[in-house]
Amino acid sequence: MENNLRMKHIIYFLAFCLCTFACMAQNSANRLTSFDFDGFTLHILSEGQQQGNKSILLGAADSIIEKYTEKGSFPNAVNCFLVTTQNGKNILVDAGFGKLLFDNLNALNLKPEDIDCILLTHLHGDHIGGLVKDGKITFPNSQVYMSRNEFDYWKKQNNRLAQDVLEKYEKQIHLFVPNKIDEKRVTIIKEIPELSAIAAYGHTPGHTMYLFNSEKPLLIWGDLTHAMAVQMPHPEISVTYDVNPEISAESRLEVLDYVSRNRIFIAGMHIAYPAVGIIKTVVLGKSYVFVP
Repeated sequence: MENNLRMKHIIYFLAFCLCTFACMAQNSANRLTSFDFDGFTLHILSEGQQQGNKSILLGAADSIIEKYTEKGSFPNAVNCFLVTTQNGKNILVDAGFGKLLFDNLNALNLKPEDIDCILLTHLHGDHIGGLVKDGKITFPNSQVYMSRNEFDYWKKQNNRLAQDVLEKYEKQIHLFVPNKIDEKRVTIIKEIPELSAIAAYGHTPGHTMYLFNSEKPLLIWGDLTHAMAVQMPHPEISVTYDVNPEISAESRLEVLDYVSRNRIFIAGMHIAYPAVGIIKTVVLGKSYVFVP
């Protein structure tokens, strides 16, 4: 009885949070929002808030859709992130579609030339669209980092944008093998020792998350989720965008368990405003709740 009551309270709280921040998002779609962590600042570079559609959900029962969506739709967003470190490094995590990226950077008094490095979670168009414009690279001074698996996968795909990015940034690209989430952290950039890369395969064969270690650690988890309203209570549900839905679900469950147990803040490319929060466990290994 007590557990059922607790579950209801959690569900009501989640619904309240989603409604509140969905309303805020309507007035905040183009706002720059920043959060100070210990040793770095996270800037959310939003390219817009919108509603996702149930058609992308794989294997979601009608009862789940009815319970966790609003007539089959749910809050969604397209974000990329800028991390500024205490030693003055400007780190761009993904580049969105590129529609608002440069306006957002300009609002932070930054030019593309000021970006020191770019961390790519994967090479879908809504993550690399801002890297090339009018046939030229947009970040001439940036070193670009991605997992070797991701690089190898897209080199073989007939995708014009991905091929263009890989070709034009060839001399600036650095490849690495990310850690598993429970492995000892390995630094991928010597000048940024607090940064490590973590594998979260499934959405794409080399999909990578980035962890910024501090007293208040932050994991930027890329496209681990696309439908928070559904995938938190039911992380086993993947989406049509996932190259391997089964592995994607396995990665999601592993990450949710880890960040909830270790109280790691998370940020996601498709989490609606404010896109940052913590994960709490409802049923271990089965169900979670996102607290913005």
